[in-house]
Amino acid sequence: MPSAHRPRAPLLAVCAGYFMVILDVTVINVAVPVIGRELSASLTGIQWITDGYTLVFAGFLLTGGALGDRLGNRRVFCAGVTVFTLASAACALAPGTAFLVVARLVEGLGAALIVPGSLALLQQAYPEPAERSRAFGLWGAMAGIAASAGPLLGGLLVSTVGWRWVFLINLPVGAACLALTLRHVARSPRRPDRPLDLPAQAAVVATVALLTGSLNEAGRRGWSDPAVLAGLGLAVSAAAAFALRERLARSPLLPLGLLRSRAMGGGALIGLLFNFGFYGMVFTASLEFQHQRGYSALGTGLALFPAVAMTMFASVLSGRLTRRTGDRPLVVAGMLLAGLGLAGWAAAGAGPAYALLVVPMMAAGFGTSFALTGSTATVMGAAPAAHAGAASALFNTSRQIGSATGVALGGSLLASATTYGTGVRTSMLAGALAYLAAAALAWWCVPAKARRPAGA
Repeated sequence: MPSAHRPRAPLLAVCAGYFMVILDVTVINVAVPVIGRELSASLTGIQWITDGYTLVFAGFLLTGGALGDRLGNRRVFCAGVTVFTLASAACALAPGTAFLVVARLVEGLGAALIVPGSLALLQQAYPEPAERSRAFGLWGAMAGIAASAGPLLGGLLVSTVGWRWVFLINLPVGAACLALTLRHVARSPRRPDRPLDLPAQAAVVATVALLTGSLNEAGRRGWSDPAVLAGLGLAVSAAAAFALRERLARSPLLPLGLLRSRAMGGGALIGLLFNFGFYGMVFTASLEFQHQRGYSALGTGLALFPAVAMTMFASVLSGRLTRRTGDRPLVVAGMLLAGLGLAGWAAAGAGPAYALLVVPMMAAGFGTSFALTGSTATVMGAAPAAHAGAASALFNTSRQIGSATGVALGGSLLASATTYGTGVRTSMLAGALAYLAAAALAWWCVPAKARRPAGA
């Protein structure tokens, strides 16, 4: 924990908000098949219930970071908690698929305001490198706890009181987070000169929406469908427009000098790759366990527990080890272990016994979380203090793009494969390749030792 002379309440307040955001990512995976049946949603509709949240979350993270730097991270963080909590109530009351998707989009907007401020507020509360590393480790551990609790809690709620309680559970967490933040987290400095750069923001949203939408529709229309190919081409064009806008803008939303930093640009790409692998695996496995093996929602949560339970332990362990080893060995080792885990699943054959999948799932969960602390510290350590919100937003935007594309591609592979088992194995192989690419990238861009933030 942070040392005794630093209060722990800011850490608890920030982590409560982050817990709520990550819980909503994992808890939905075991609930969404039941939601789909009760609301008569198609596979594409199920993907949008899952991905609509992630799409808006990823698309507006940079705006959340810029607003935090401009208006004060605490103020924007509290606004995000309020929006998220109210949207969760709307999700619980949804009468149909379209209403639920819209409410999930608003939830994603609240999450986009919460997450950039969470890392910036921790950096503000714990400026010393050792304290900050421990705080980041516990921030990552909170993601592990949420990931671990999500499938089990979702399965338990769906099996007992119904899927609507998957969203109602956010209400007390949101209220507690807001109260703790207002009471214990210091006000953040405002920087009115920080731009919002609406054209650049529109380009980011268009990139994420077109990419996710195209991958979602590929399963229904086919990969060679003109609409799918056009969507992918427009996504690339929107990304190029964003880069051009940032190069020409006098006050860019995300200074390209930050991206030219090997640590920051590479760390953000690592985050995209490991979220792609992990959340694609969880989504695909949830559908496999329920649709093919006939597991209940609670049974699916228990089946996924080996993967997600390891995330909590790995985050705490990496937070402790990084002071001795530096970040690079932990990130590389974590990505290699996770990649081997998903490769093991792919190699297990069609319809393998569940016992054969336990070790691959544990490896993927442990490896992903083991690398999270080091990659977070890498990105935040390369950021000037004045751009802490933007750096946090960049890292988490790339992670959420990874989550959205992992879920979208996994669903599309299941829908387009000749057999369900082939789709699952192909999805796991894609995740394994993403992990191995992240390991190679980490060796090149993650510093061997932790660094003090520039400008601190």
